Amino acid sequence: MTKNGKRETKDVLCETAGGDRVYCDGTSIVAVLPPGRAVLSTSWLNGGYCEGIRMVFNHQLSEPACRSDTLEGGSIDAYLRLTAVRLGFDPDRSTGMLTKADMCNAAVATHTFRALTVTAIVTGGIEVNGGRAGDPASFYEENGDFGDLGGTINTLLLISASLPPETMTRVVMTAAEAKATVLQELMAPSCYSTGIATGSGTDMITVVSDPSHPLCLTNAGKHATLGELIARCVREATRNALARQTDLCPESQQNMLVRLERFGIGEEDFREVAAALPGEHNREEFIAALREWAINPVLVAATASLLHIADEVAWGLLPADAGRRAAHAMMTGIPAVLGMDVPASPDAIFTSNYTIPEEWVRFVVFCIENRA
Repeated sequence: MTKNGKRETKDVLCETAGGDRVYCDGTSIVAVLPPGRAVLSTSWLNGGYCEGIRMVFNHQLSEPACRSDTLEGGSIDAYLRLTAVRLGFDPDRSTGMLTKADMCNAAVATHTFRALTVTAIVTGGIEVNGGRAGDPASFYEENGDFGDLGGTINTLLLISASLPPETMTRVVMTAAEAKATVLQELMAPSCYSTGIATGSGTDMITVVSDPSHPLCLTNAGKHATLGELIARCVREATRNALARQTDLCPESQQNMLVRLERFGIGEEDFREVAAALPGEHNREEFIAALREWAINPVLVAATASLLHIADEVAWGLLPADAGRRAAHAMMTGIPAVLGMDVPASPDAIFTSNYTIPEEWVRFVVFCIENRA
């Protein structure tokens, strides 16, 4: 942006009808709040439910500052206070979130119904520490010291209505569920298990409401219009933020190799299976063929189906033997769908010694080696 021929460093992201102003200031997104706002935050700085907050920020950490004990000031809360001061605000009337995500990749979404308006500003990346609730922990907190602060989906919600404290806690529940639906639909992998991520290990959220607003709402669940608008905003902004930050989007997921990543399977696993077969195998030619096959929509669909069978077996929804038989039946029919004239039967690769994803690797290698 320019003003009077000079570039402004504070690019405005949005302004609400109630006077909330959100702008990007270098490595921080800053929301300046009018007096009287109610804020619920997961922040170490004035976190929980608080009144009198005049500024909320989302700050991008520099690369070396990745652990709580390496932050300037020696702790997260001290670092947040320093950041508030540098942004020109009183730290006692500020609250903030931290992330490794780039602020220029922030996404904004606003939805309105009658007098109610909800705005979500989201930054996000889960390629570093995306996880599924219930995954094995990465650290045990002791004396306030704990691990990496990287990754992170941070959400700021501005709501043009008066919400009592208990309703604001329900807002957090609805927003968390909405975020998880986006990750499920994108099949975002956990970095700590073979599961689908439900968030990162360091996600944060801040909710702002206006107690002076004539519209008072007490239900932020899925059945209420407020809950619907929250979910729509969070879903839209989260999806766009992830696409901008790490190219996590429907198009990037249309790849067999990408789908297999959450099971720890990559190109070299296919190559090792091929190398164990009789005869000469050119590595470069095989990898080139594999990459071409990986984006075949039929193979992507088959991979998704087979991995879902593996998921349902793991979740206890299908007996292992039934899931394996169904997977084998699907695999044996795939060459015909691909228009291949396979000269040999693939039945020999199906054994109880391998998981469904591993058998799929062996089957794809079989198809590549027997292609016309």
